[in-house]
Amino acid sequence: MDFYKRADLVMKKVPEGRVVSYGQIALLCGVPGNARQAGYALRTGKAGQKTAYRVVNAQGYLSGAGAFETCDMQRLLLEKEGIRVLWTEKGWKVDMKTFGWKNTLEDAEELRREFERLGV
Repeated sequence: MDFYKRADLVMKKVPEGRVVSYGQIALLCGVPGNARQAGYALRTGKAGQKTAYRVVNAQGYLSGAGAFETCDMQRLLLEKEGIRVLWTEKGWKVDMKTFGWKNTLEDAEELRREFERLGV
């Protein structure tokens, strides 16, 4: 299994105007609990290069600032897509209930078939 290729395919499915958590990426890649590996894949540019800004932590906090040119870049890109990002005492946060990607079982099955087809 090539986790990085799988993560890239998952990131391509995240719709504009939605965010996804590192753990959700790992789960859809078939390795639940590997949220850190999903973060590594995005941070190193091995996956989701164009849409990595749509990834937040499980609580909705923006946690990828080190992967962007400026500390505000992720927030600005999300806001450009219409995602409301609010300041809290713990940092910038997205409401996961409103803006989180609620992938379906069909999405997961489609990804599984794509992984098999590509041999990843």
